[in-house]
Amino acid sequence: MELEKWEEEAKSMVEIQVKRRTIKNSALLGAMAKLPRHLFVPEGLRNLAYADCALPIGEGQTISQPYIVAKMTELLDPRPGDKVLEIGTGSGYQAALLATMGCIVFTIERIAALAASAKNLRGTRPFG
Repeated sequence: MELEKWEEEAKSMVEIQVKRRTIKNSALLGAMAKLPRHLFVPEGLRNLAYADCALPIGEGQTISQPYIVAKMTELLDPRPGDKVLEIGTGSGYQAALLATMGCIVFTIERIAALAASAKNLRGTRPFG
């Protein structure tokens, strides 16, 4: 996916799927627009990374629909500097979103393949 393409898709995802569904937190909306969600999705599904649906990430797990991630995050009401413990790292998208918002994130994953994948992605520093 080309850089310009994902940025347009991320902005569209935020405007159409998230903001129109009453999510108001500006820090959250900004973080979602700048976080490359496609990097958290298996390569064969990256063209669907910004779609309004959950996607399989392997091991019988999914990355949640963008609106659901936004709703959970808004209900958490995270602030920069907050320490957050996430149980179930999955793809690492939620942890990356919280880190992009300035949180200090501790995350635990019991499925070794998902933990390794998320750890490898963290090493690439694709976000803030």
